[in-house]
Amino acid sequence: MTASFGTPPRARIAVLAVLLAALLGVVGARLYVIQIIRHERLGTRAEGQYERRIPVAAKRGTIYDRRGRMLVITLDAASVFAHPGLVQDPSATATRLARVLKLPVREIQAKLRSDQPFVWIQRQVDPEQAEAVSRLSLPGVGLVPEGKRYYPKKDLAAHLIGFAGVDNRGLEGLELAYERLLTGGPRSFVSRVDARGSIVFRESKETHPGADLYLTIDEVIQHVAERELDAAVRRSGARAGTAIVMDPTTGEILALANSPAYNPSAYASTSPAFRRNRALTDPYEPGSTFKLVLAAAALEERLVRPDDLFYGEEGAIEVAGVTIRDHEKHGWMTFRDVMAFSSNVGAVKVGMKVGKERFYSYITSFGFGVPTGVDLPGENHGVIRQPRHWSQLSLGALSIGHEISATALQMISAMSAVANGGSLIRPRALLAVRHPDGSVEETRPLAVRRVISSETARTLTSILTEVVERGTGQGAALPGYRVAGKTGTAQKLDRETGRYSPTKVVAFFVGYVPAEDPRLAILVMVDEPQGIAWGGTVAAPVFREIARETLNYLASPPVTSPERVAGRRDEASPRFN
Repeated sequence: MTASFGTPPRARIAVLAVLLAALLGVVGARLYVIQIIRHERLGTRAEGQYERRIPVAAKRGTIYDRRGRMLVITLDAASVFAHPGLVQDPSATATRLARVLKLPVREIQAKLRSDQPFVWIQRQVDPEQAEAVSRLSLPGVGLVPEGKRYYPKKDLAAHLIGFAGVDNRGLEGLELAYERLLTGGPRSFVSRVDARGSIVFRESKETHPGADLYLTIDEVIQHVAERELDAAVRRSGARAGTAIVMDPTTGEILALANSPAYNPSAYASTSPAFRRNRALTDPYEPGSTFKLVLAAAALEERLVRPDDLFYGEEGAIEVAGVTIRDHEKHGWMTFRDVMAFSSNVGAVKVGMKVGKERFYSYITSFGFGVPTGVDLPGENHGVIRQPRHWSQLSLGALSIGHEISATALQMISAMSAVANGGSLIRPRALLAVRHPDGSVEETRPLAVRRVISSETARTLTSILTEVVERGTGQGAALPGYRVAGKTGTAQKLDRETGRYSPTKVVAFFVGYVPAEDPRLAILVMVDEPQGIAWGGTVAAPVFREIARETLNYLASPPVTSPERVAGRRDEASPRFN
């Protein structure tokens, strides 16, 4: 009799078949997950072993003047980077790079030993340096093209335009104010590492570039303003200066100059004191230029008429125990004379007629104590205290432009309100935007409020022309044109003594031309001129030269009669290319 031990052969085969089928099923399922479900994720991870994505800024928009002349452009410049994990010999690599890039060896070594997958060695190198790095063929080190901001006109309009940093982000001026428009979409380069560790670029991806900006400034007018201002600052031995040219009817800034200037391409080596836009960051006591606000209030409220008489007290008046003096002694004067000869005594008497509450109302209405709203960063609002904080001296001091601080931009905006017939217009530096799709979006003038009637503006214009024709502003007179304006010479407060300095002053002239149909409002401010430092002798001639050349450039015909002349504004219209 035969005995049977264990499982029959057929049963064992069946079990093995089932186990094999199960194993194949698991393997198949795993392959399905890997190749189908997780294919994209695993593929990306695999690519990451030999590819690197390098983010760089998109091409930044170009900046033009109002006639389409290029002021700022972005050019490609190579930047040196490294993947530290792919660098075979950090010490030797750092030594060789240091010779080419003129950088400390230790600084480069620290970057090459970093645990980061990507590091910048040096951004935006010279073409010769880029070529030298390329010839080294160093494993783990590569070059990538980046946009570098280029300012072909050097220091022209530097304080207005500002500058962008090494990462192509705006840091000051319009470059900062319009960062969102100038910056395009994200951009990246994909580098592939070959078997030797060398880096080659496979592709680059970029979305839309930044928008282009057309500014309100005119390159020629800007050049004239800078040249004349620089000459005046040097000639007078002054500490600094500002000149602004504006269209008083639209608020368009045609030129904005500060002296000393700087080159945006070398901003890092320039003192911040030189880089700040004094026209809107530095407040000053405006001195006698502020009498235009007093005159506007008195005329609008019908408290004085142009031919009303005021006694000049032979050049001195006492207010709250403080003697306020005139430069020259005056007897009886009309209100026209008070303005023409910039009589402090007469102004104090007019201020007493206006009163502190009404005067304060006009001061704030003309835009003092608040920012103008210009599309530039860093604007200072100046300081004007509310009447409840005024002392017994304050009304007299404010009547001659003290106990208030204002920026040059606020002052020219106030004068422009008189020039255009009584409306305060927001100043602006952007004329239009050309978007990447080719569409153009233009800005529009913005009237903030009406501050005086057109009748008052005409009367005040007549008075301000006498300042230039027979008064303190004769240095601004321009043959063939009627000029309206106001001089100012303000003593500066000595911070150490708390008293007004007998030697440090700010000289002003602000006005508009032609008086009958103003095309230009111009302000000139010279800070701490030496010697004879009156606004009429230091600042007014600068106004004259800027106005003369600008009107010739704009082909505005001279006027010798008080008749209103239609302006040929099409001469200064923008061209969007």
